[in-house]
Amino acid sequence: MSALVMIDAGGANLGSVCAAFARLGIEPEVSRDPARIAAAAKLVLPGVGAAAPVMRTLREHGLDAQLRESNTPLLGICIGMQVLFNRSEEGDVEGLGLLAGDVCKLPASPGLRLPHMGWNHLQRRRPSPLLEGIADGAQAYFVHSYAVVGSSDAILETTHGSGFAAAVARGTVAGVQFHPERSAALGARFLKNFLDWQPA
Repeated sequence: MSALVMIDAGGANLGSVCAAFARLGIEPEVSRDPARIAAAAKLVLPGVGAAAPVMRTLREHGLDAQLRESNTPLLGICIGMQVLFNRSEEGDVEGLGLLAGDVCKLPASPGLRLPHMGWNHLQRRRPSPLLEGIADGAQAYFVHSYAVVGSSDAILETTHGSGFAAAVARGTVAGVQFHPERSAALGARFLKNFLDWQPA
């Protein structure tokens, strides 16, 4: 059994996420092989860009159905988090449906830059072992134009014009809209918490 498998859905941040885990002493296996993914103790689904190509790659390898049936702890990062939900407004793409809700474009307003890029504060919304050692109000690094608003699964939220989910968790499924691999000590702590996570 591989301790950690990084699902290769074509995300440009695969290398930097692998490097972030390597700094924690874990060398992830990168794979699209359903058998290797089924044997993992933990799964990470990174993604940068848009939901459509990520979902297309998952479907082409039969991984969409596999992930819907899996009980292995799964962490989605950025686009990897967005495809955990029912649908993305970006290209009207059906997601994995592991979490309830839709991904919508962040609203534009005068003086508000899109994409949302840079450091922003995190507000706790629900307790979670994934947040151990992470202070309310700490900052993480974001790069995105789409987000999930009003999710009942949000454990962290951020505001950029309006509030949206910065991190979510339900059952064995978790996701972060921010980039832990680019979020310094906070990102490293979140990834360590995921490695230690034992969902009920």
